[in-house]
Amino acid sequence: MGKINEYCAGIDVGKRFLLCCALTGAAQEEPQSQTRRFDATVPDLVHLRDWLSSKSITHVVMESTGSYWVPIFNILEGHFTILLANPEEVKNRKGHKTDRKDAEHLADLLRHDHIRASYIPPKPVRDLRDLTRRRLQLTQDASRERNRIEKLLEHVNVKIGNVLSDVFGVSGNSMLLALLDGDMAVERIAQLARGQAKQKITQLTEALEGHCMRDHERFLIWSSLRHLACLEEETEEMDGEILRRMQTLPFQEAFLLLQTIPGIGQLAAASILAETGTDLSPFPTAEKMASWAGLCPGNRESAGIRKGSQTTKGNPYLRSTLVQSAWAATRKRGSIFQLRFRELAPRRGQKRAIVAIAHQMLTVLYFMLSNNAPFRGADTVPQKHRRLRRAHHHLKCLRRLGLTVEVSGSLEDAPTTG
Repeated sequence: MGKINEYCAGIDVGKRFLLCCALTGAAQEEPQSQTRRFDATVPDLVHLRDWLSSKSITHVVMESTGSYWVPIFNILEGHFTILLANPEEVKNRKGHKTDRKDAEHLADLLRHDHIRASYIPPKPVRDLRDLTRRRLQLTQDASRERNRIEKLLEHVNVKIGNVLSDVFGVSGNSMLLALLDGDMAVERIAQLARGQAKQKITQLTEALEGHCMRDHERFLIWSSLRHLACLEEETEEMDGEILRRMQTLPFQEAFLLLQTIPGIGQLAAASILAETGTDLSPFPTAEKMASWAGLCPGNRESAGIRKGSQTTKGNPYLRSTLVQSAWAATRKRGSIFQLRFRELAPRRGQKRAIVAIAHQMLTVLYFMLSNNAPFRGADTVPQKHRRLRRAHHHLKCLRRLGLTVEVSGSLEDAPTTG
């Protein structure tokens, strides 16, 4: 049993109205309960705030039901300590569910401090989060438009996607525009290849020969291209606004610190700060933060049997950003993340290894932001350790064969150059 909140309230949130149950009374006494209904309009929400204040309420809890909790949070923020509960963790008993009982159940859990609150970042971080998530939506919409264009090309027997790695690169874009014009022969269209694609002119000619593109498909592709250009323009404006916010407090210093980590660029650093914020005090340890991000193994054990250790469901935006940054870090020559990936990938597979690298990056940035220190990842120490392990392994193999091996000096003093 945790501490007792003597003046607390639980709110069952709905789209048009809400029910609020207030519990007041000393910890050693039975609390007084009072439940009232309020509409979701601003004047009624103000009445709710005044009513809670008249009851001397200090803590308020509500479920994170879609976006319906946000208008209530806007009115109550700054006046009470607000806890946002995961609906899966505060479910009432089956068959005993009404709006009134849900509000009473939430209030009772809060009174006994049985609510694990979700992380609600400050207002500047929430604003930045809106921008970064909107940018992600724009890039996803752009990917869908590219997929639609490739699908239309398949429908008209244009197979340049089988030859070119990127249909929307310089070569692919030139060929696509020539196809849409409809005035050039297939051989001339294939001659528009640039760079390394010039070596595939024969394959490109075969991929274009015999296509059946009509004005109908040309109209649909032009529509997708116009939409794609609009999305790219909006993405550029969004990038400019995000980077402008990074030059202001409280993000400026943390933004520069994160970019010292291999694999994390400007937009990745902004996306990370939009999810975690600059103040990591809500996360007591790096392990807690990794669990919140969904980058640590889950605990599924019963009767002494482990039923799997799949990663937990956490913040999908932070997880995807760190995984993308981890892939970029593994391509950074000499970085500790690349060395770690090469050690794990042969044993655990690339997918599990990259999740482990993302977990390691999250741990690193946690201590960086907590201590306000830049990244100092030395690559010579891991290389030296790898050579020492290799030397010990070969010595052990020689001894197994019955050979006597004498080592002059210490292996630690051996040179680390190959």
